[in-house]
Amino acid sequence: MLTPMQPTSPSARPLAPAPLRLEGRLVLGEAVVPGSLLLEDGWIREVREEPDNAAAAAGPYLAPGFIDVHCHGWGGHDATGDAGALTGMAHALLKRGVTSFLPTAPTLPRADTVAFAERVRAWMPGATTGGAEPLGFNLEGPCIAPARKGAHDAALLLAPGALDEGVLAALLDGLRIITIAPELDGAPSLIARLAARGVAVSLGHSNATLVQAQAGFAAGARTTTHLFNAMSGVDHRTPGLAAAALADDGAFVELIADGHHVHPALWPLVARTKPADRLVLVSDALAVAGTGDGQGRVGGLDVEVRDGRATLRGTDTLAGSVIALDAAVRNMVLSGAATLPAAIAAASANPAALLGAHDRGRLEAGRRAHLLELDDDLRVLRVTRGGGWVAGARSGDTRAPGAHPASR
Repeated sequence: MLTPMQPTSPSARPLAPAPLRLEGRLVLGEAVVPGSLLLEDGWIREVREEPDNAAAAAGPYLAPGFIDVHCHGWGGHDATGDAGALTGMAHALLKRGVTSFLPTAPTLPRADTVAFAERVRAWMPGATTGGAEPLGFNLEGPCIAPARKGAHDAALLLAPGALDEGVLAALLDGLRIITIAPELDGAPSLIARLAARGVAVSLGHSNATLVQAQAGFAAGARTTTHLFNAMSGVDHRTPGLAAAALADDGAFVELIADGHHVHPALWPLVARTKPADRLVLVSDALAVAGTGDGQGRVGGLDVEVRDGRATLRGTDTLAGSVIALDAAVRNMVLSGAATLPAAIAAASANPAALLGAHDRGRLEAGRRAHLLELDDDLRVLRVTRGGGWVAGARSGDTRAPGAHPASR
């Protein structure tokens, strides 16, 4: 519960809202500990571990807000839409515990990609605290392999060496992550150039050999787009990008923990293989996420959702997911693939580290008070970006196929 901290005298009463003490089960590093947080002016000022605090031990789980670095939409709102769509998406995500995110575009016509970047940049300064905070944007293409295009329009794909310099210059401001297939002509050079500009290059939608993938990481790539999906894999004689990403302790890997993109039996293998700070849960959610079964579009292609599985219409090709990070965290814990602290870190501290967003992602003094409360079923009770609280979206069972109750 929240308790005001009283000023020492009337003259000491601050103009800003009084500091608040928040009690509960703190998700800290590798442990869950009863304790409290002192919040002031939107920041965490103090973290206290209080193992004998019975009230805190009976309270909700307190965790850092989630950061979704790969999200195409939510609640009927498309990341490539106008400012109203971006606002709607941000507000819908906040209710699922996502306090920061990267609006993500699929492969689009060049002019549309530039227009997407311009819209996000123009919208960001006015984005309200009632929604998840935009930290820039993510481009999933166009420099991806035709053989591993997934739900991208093949006619719009481009080799890195053929990327127009004017288009690239128009995209750099605000570009935080971009997917590139490392085996394509000109890929190592483009990866190195973007890495030098602080962009997190993600290897994905790729048919790379092990050597080509390793060369991509050596050139400066830092992460991997939805591990196992739309990439060469872990064949025992011809290992590809997935094997390179798992074997490289410095590389981040994205995981879509919805039970459709990657079988839950593989989740613990990923969690055991990667260093604990290199697993990043992402939603890869489409605009139709949160709207139930139905039809929509992504990157100009038709999509249909049935029983929580989103595919290109008339095919078995996955087009993205319809989960949010709260469901991904819950699925990882319920399946036994990760402890609660590890799953929370994969949705908060780890993506923050990938982006260099060192002011958030952990329950530590000096970090932003981007916080959420979870109930015993790991559903979002309420969430804040340091100001007022927003009620969480607790309805609906988004447990992944194969997930089952497990000890936290």
